[in-house]
Amino acid sequence: MNAVDQAQTKDELAWHKSTYSSGEGGECVEVAVADGAVHVRDSKRTMEGGPILKIGSAAWSALLRVM
Repeated sequence: MNAVDQAQTKDELAWHKSTYSSGEGGECVEVAVADGAVHVRDSKRTMEGGPILKIGSAAWSALLRVM
């Protein structure tokens, strides 16, 4: 994903923070679903342009089955 894609993704997606997040600054992730994929980012780095991982929906489903 290049910088332009990342900027557009950050602004356009509806991000959801993990329900396991305590809100006290621990390790948390946010996810957003769009275009047949799940986008994952670090909830502490949302404003500084941190990386966004894009995972295909089949791979995301497989990951959730293992957890």
